[in-house]
Amino acid sequence: MTYRNRPLVQRLIEFNEKNPVSFHVPGHKYGKLSGLPSEIQSALAFDLTELNGLDDLHEPEEVIAEAQKKLSNLYQADASYFLVNGSTVGNLAMIYATCQAGDTVIVQRNAHKSIFNALELVGAKPVLITPKWDEMTGSIGVIEVGQVKCAFDLYPEAKAVILTYPTYFGVAGEGLKDIIALSHTNDVPVLVDEAHGAHFVIGDPFPKSALELGADVVVHSAHKTLPAMTMASFLHVNSSLVCPKRVSKYLQMLQSSSPSYLLMASLDDARAYVESYTKEEVGSFLEKRLHFIQQLKYIPGIQVIESEDPLKLMIRATSYTGFQLIEALEIQGVYAELADPYQVLLVLPLLKKEQKYNDKDLYKKFEQAIAWLIKHEERTEKLLLPNLTNEIAELCYNRDELEQFKIDWLDYEQAIGKVAADSVIPYPPGIPLVLAGERVKEEAVQLLKELTKMKASFQGSICTKENQILVVTNELGE
Repeated sequence: MTYRNRPLVQRLIEFNEKNPVSFHVPGHKYGKLSGLPSEIQSALAFDLTELNGLDDLHEPEEVIAEAQKKLSNLYQADASYFLVNGSTVGNLAMIYATCQAGDTVIVQRNAHKSIFNALELVGAKPVLITPKWDEMTGSIGVIEVGQVKCAFDLYPEAKAVILTYPTYFGVAGEGLKDIIALSHTNDVPVLVDEAHGAHFVIGDPFPKSALELGADVVVHSAHKTLPAMTMASFLHVNSSLVCPKRVSKYLQMLQSSSPSYLLMASLDDARAYVESYTKEEVGSFLEKRLHFIQQLKYIPGIQVIESEDPLKLMIRATSYTGFQLIEALEIQGVYAELADPYQVLLVLPLLKKEQKYNDKDLYKKFEQAIAWLIKHEERTEKLLLPNLTNEIAELCYNRDELEQFKIDWLDYEQAIGKVAADSVIPYPPGIPLVLAGERVKEEAVQLLKELTKMKASFQGSICTKENQILVVTNELGE
């Protein structure tokens, strides 16, 4: 395999071939002092630091600058950046670069927790738009241009629109281009957390990228759908409303001052991988995907739900929850991305023509998982979970204001109508069910009760054993 189109990868190989002697950090000395298993230890020969010829992520002038330029050319952006602290740092940087304390910001309600953390750190005031329910995937979908127009009418002072595209389940919708055009009419930048869409640059049959549709700043989790290491992500700026130098400034402040060359090399490789993805590769991928789906459909008791993004598949087991199904699959050694009350989500590999991924016993493992469910788990009736109300709303209090109140743990039911003192976040996917400073709604509590019964995993201030969350207890008027 040639690495000529991977400048940073090639430079690391050339450096290693010199058999260098280390009197610099990191302390494992090219892995020689490491006690890790040999399979991991061998990679440490490339875990380097900012040595002569290897460039500097925070002031790139040579090989990293070349690699990032190839990235911006591929995505047709004004500037593109390697992220070694995940898409989280990209979301933080784009919000710091565009928002200030007190600014009103229009935000998609089902955004990732890192978006809300960034707004809290900046001190911006989020105006929340709740998307409509997507019946096909059984999940919260995307917002529509009419909702954003209404938000602008109510909050003409808004300084940014922050969107998630596509959803975790691969829902893209058709309104993003119009939302971007509307926002630009108001001289407002659109910031997009496109964590699950780094592969959209391939084109059909995948949805259009937010960059192609005119978004100002876009963050990609390259590690989610491209062959990059965990935490390895991209950030792109393509805007007359957002200055790349300002974004770069905050990336320098927020990213590690000792960036991992392994992560950066995997980003260089991931860019080259998707850049070389031809129409022939697309055809081969679709053929393998279709075969996989057809084989699954032959298994009694399994339903396959396709998404707008061909990399995403939802698998349902008749009369069982996704939490039951994911446990059954894991017993067979099959690990899905996540489970919810309805299904498990599979993220398919972006295979090239010569590559194979599924082992010959894969379908048998799905069959055995269904057999295990029937033998060991109780059937459930079809779930009709309450949907969160489609509305435009503000938080009742920001974090500083919340700290002035008394807080306490209350049972779920008692929490209805109270203000949440902290967020409650089913994880994965990391989308808050209740936000800190938000008034707890009855439908949110009903969802919370059902998820708790199904043994869903949570982050934030929740005690599932006692069915309690943390709320404000001395709000004005109480």
